[in-house]
Amino acid sequence: MRFEFATTGRILFGPGVVAELPALASSLGRSAFLVTDSLTRSAGLLAGLQAHGLPVTAFQVDHEPDVALVLRAVQDFKAAGCDLAIGIGGGAVIDTGKAVAALAVNPHEPRHYLEVVGAGQPLERPSLPYIAIPTTAGTGAEVTRNAVLAVPEQRLKVSLRSPYLLPRLAVIDPELTLSLPPAITASTGMDALTQVLEPFVCNTPNPLTDALCRHALARVGHALRRAYDSGADLPARETMALVSLYGGLALANARLGAVHGLAAPLGGMYPAPHGAVCARLLPLAMRANIHALRTRQPGSPALARYAEAARLLTTDPDASPEDGAAYVEALCRDLNIRPLAEFGLQPHEFPLLVQQAQRASSMKGNPLPLTDAELTSILSTAM
Repeated sequence: MRFEFATTGRILFGPGVVAELPALASSLGRSAFLVTDSLTRSAGLLAGLQAHGLPVTAFQVDHEPDVALVLRAVQDFKAAGCDLAIGIGGGAVIDTGKAVAALAVNPHEPRHYLEVVGAGQPLERPSLPYIAIPTTAGTGAEVTRNAVLAVPEQRLKVSLRSPYLLPRLAVIDPELTLSLPPAITASTGMDALTQVLEPFVCNTPNPLTDALCRHALARVGHALRRAYDSGADLPARETMALVSLYGGLALANARLGAVHGLAAPLGGMYPAPHGAVCARLLPLAMRANIHALRTRQPGSPALARYAEAARLLTTDPDASPEDGAAYVEALCRDLNIRPLAEFGLQPHEFPLLVQQAQRASSMKGNPLPLTDAELTSILSTAM
């Protein structure tokens, strides 16, 4: 057995912990660059940082990050003479902050380092200190070593990937998620579920990620329903923040699978939020994988893992892999997950989507290779 486990330098978790951020930030830098999706919502944090003697330059992210947005942010960072980056928001904001902290001190253009569309070269220098503060419970980006950037001219989303991208500090305060509306609670929560299910059944799990995924799978369904039905349910929000954290830890140290393999090109080609795409694809990919395993690899340990995941999700000690997929389907119905046709998905683009998905790094973690026909069937049903 050989595995690696790498994560953020320090994780601070709990209701109210964001109040500790200004003092912590002032120990990491002299001038902060605050990346946010809402200047209004971040006003209290900005004032707290300034009260601790830390000058702050704010940068608002109003769409999922692309290369041009990150380059503008890097220019602003350098012009302000900042030496610390802070990101507070959803996964798009957290990833933007990671990229800024890295590219501010590495000498080449982003494409030199980007996968698929670029040279995919490693970062030469460690990032500047970066603090990640998630305000959704979904991506787990605060503890992952990649930043997902859109390349609009090629209709792709690709990763800037390096151990240097791991934040110096992750501050996870479930109280920041209390104001999330039901639709965002649902899509981000289903992303979190996907990110504890796929690493659990992937082809390179390890004992540490397994422990995290088991703990999360036993709690996620009940907590997500409660958070969706009652946004002010702090215990449910706390559990979902923990599930999201576990998902980030798991995907950063194991692998993902077909859901994320398909979600990457879908997110690049259509204006569909990542969580909403994962939510729609998850039960379909589960059924496709389970059927393929029973047909082609009936002795695979992944099939036993799907059964274990089903028992954890349903609390039924006799649950089959198919029961787990049925549970997730029912959860999607309860959360009003939208079909992908509402985001513009067109059947004539299935071949291109499948071609790009087969090349995606996430697809390499799927329990077994799925055929083009199987991936096309998933997309067709997701319509």
